[in-house]
Amino acid sequence: MENLFKDLTKMIFKKLKSNELLTISFSGEESNFIRINKSKVRQTTNVINASISLELIIGNKKASHEFTFTKDFDINLFRVNNELKKMRNYINELPEDPFIVNPSSENSSREVINGNLLEDDEILDAILPVLSSVDCSGIWASGKIFRGIANCKDVFHWFETENYSFDYSLITEEEKMVKETYAGNEWKQKDYLTFVENSITKLHSMRGFSLKLKPGKYRTFIAPAGVADFINMFNWGGISESAIRQGSSAFCKMRENKISLSPKFNLREDFSMGLMTRFNSYGELSPTKLDLISSGILTNTLISSRTALEYNLISNKAEGSEGLRTPIFKPGDLNNEKILNEIGTGIYLSNLHYLNWSDKPNGRITGMTRYASFWIEDGEIKAPIEQMRFDDSFYNFFGDNLYAITDRNEIIPNVSTYSGRSLGGVKCPGVIVDDFKLTL
Repeated sequence: MENLFKDLTKMIFKKLKSNELLTISFSGEESNFIRINKSKVRQTTNVINASISLELIIGNKKASHEFTFTKDFDINLFRVNNELKKMRNYINELPEDPFIVNPSSENSSREVINGNLLEDDEILDAILPVLSSVDCSGIWASGKIFRGIANCKDVFHWFETENYSFDYSLITEEEKMVKETYAGNEWKQKDYLTFVENSITKLHSMRGFSLKLKPGKYRTFIAPAGVADFINMFNWGGISESAIRQGSSAFCKMRENKISLSPKFNLREDFSMGLMTRFNSYGELSPTKLDLISSGILTNTLISSRTALEYNLISNKAEGSEGLRTPIFKPGDLNNEKILNEIGTGIYLSNLHYLNWSDKPNGRITGMTRYASFWIEDGEIKAPIEQMRFDDSFYNFFGDNLYAITDRNEIIPNVSTYSGRSLGGVKCPGVIVDDFKLTL
């Protein structure tokens, strides 16, 4: 894939006119997918899929187009030339962009992460036997993911990784559920068995009577999957410099009113995990690490080159959307074995669901508890709880109400497959917060 893409881009760039700037992006995968329902295999498939996108700039006008990439060089070359011809014909009809980001000369990069994955004929024997006693539904995905970008300024970036994910739910007879994701790039059978057995233990705790709580404020443990959901909300009118400048960010209070979060809260973008490409869609290399919130204080935002042009700033090579791509929430010192004791009496939340801003200027987020959620009393699980709506501000639960942070981070990968397997994820711990607000 890499050589085919590289050879194609070299050929195309030779044919550009003197006033044309071109960036070509590549996205592809070679994946195995297995769909499981009631702990039985319902569908298996192998996918080889790739696409390329063209971005042509002439003056202050830009045109783009995306289409399928094949392993036939001549077909790819014909299609690119054909699409370029079409774009040249209509680009003059497009409006000018006052903040257009032209391709620039950057250092090229190449990162290949080889995994130790199960062979195709090993997958079912590895994952299914431990699930034989429970009702499991889920999706297995594994294989290679490719990303590349090249521009007419002799920049070429390539990223290739091998990984797997098993995103599954265990379901009781009353249709209560435990949801988990086991993922990585080095398969370890013993670790997988331990992980699933812990899920099954949670499932047994879900059986029987569910307690209905009254609306109110509770000491609450939020597991890493739930914390990752909160961190992902920062991508939507949060850590973006453009959103802050436009007054649509939940972080405006941190910038304008100098409000800080808990000194325990530390967040940074960190590409050293290998979950995501360092290069963005402009072909720029982001810093390997960038501190965003340090000891509760907003130290940096994500600034794309477009925003830098618009507001006369220095770009830190963020993606155009100025969202987090591979964030790390620094762990604390709470041992996982002591979580229930530290809760004392309160709530244990494994997952959250349907998150949305309810009051963005004040950082308030609403959503539902979901899956394995329990009432804890005197450091012991007493009963599962019925689903409830929460509505609270991260200025509270990541602020003064942040009581403790676990000492172990978990990677919560992005497992979406809308147009192909996704890259990225959040590495974060679990947290205990005081006075977490349940409303309905």
